Amino acid sequence: MQVNENLIKQITAAVLQQIQTELNQPASVDSGSSSLQGRERINPQKTSYKGYPIAQKGTNPKEVVIGVGAAFQREIKKTICGLDLNEVIRNLKAGIEEEGMVPRVVKVLKTSDVSFIGLEAAKLSGSGIGIGLQSKGTAIIHQKDLYPLSNLELFPQAPLMTLETYRKIGQNAAKYVKGEQVTPIKSINDPMVRPKYQVKAALMHIAETEQVDLDMPAIEWEEA
Repeated sequence: MQVNENLIKQITAAVLQQIQTELNQPASVDSGSSSLQGRERINPQKTSYKGYPIAQKGTNPKEVVIGVGAAFQREIKKTICGLDLNEVIRNLKAGIEEEGMVPRVVKVLKTSDVSFIGLEAAKLSGSGIGIGLQSKGTAIIHQKDLYPLSNLELFPQAPLMTLETYRKIGQNAAKYVKGEQVTPIKSINDPMVRPKYQVKAALMHIAETEQVDLDMPAIEWEEA
């Protein structure tokens, strides 16, 4: 089922209007941008990451880098279906470690697109394999020499993800590093998920995009 992107913007604008009406504040959405400006931001302040260690390219051939979104564990603490992001990271790491590989987490600040987050993670990884994770829960396994919109595995239906799924994603990423045959992870498909969660997904994407900083490189991230 294909949903018109303009309809999503209209619904999002209506939700924001209702929220801010209750707060007696004016509200509007810039139709040409996925972010809000000034008082219309979802989060009034933008987090500064100046002083955080800049993520360096790894040298360990067993390393799998997990790249997380700009709002991860700060402005957004749970996925779209309510999974604690601390637990999501723990399960991704556990899956990687169970296959004998080494996880490392970086926060990617220059994009909110899961494909580009995953590719950046892969380029920073000592093995060339990375996992991209948006704060709402969408995930991807990427490889450093692929095009951004190409990938090894994509998990787009965040509302249907479980902690066990994230653990398996970690395991599969590690198997790609080892050059083993990988069985793609079976995921539940529900055509009604997108229309059901489209407003919440749009709001979470706005909140993540608000924190994007095109001038900041990825940083090392170990917050729990």
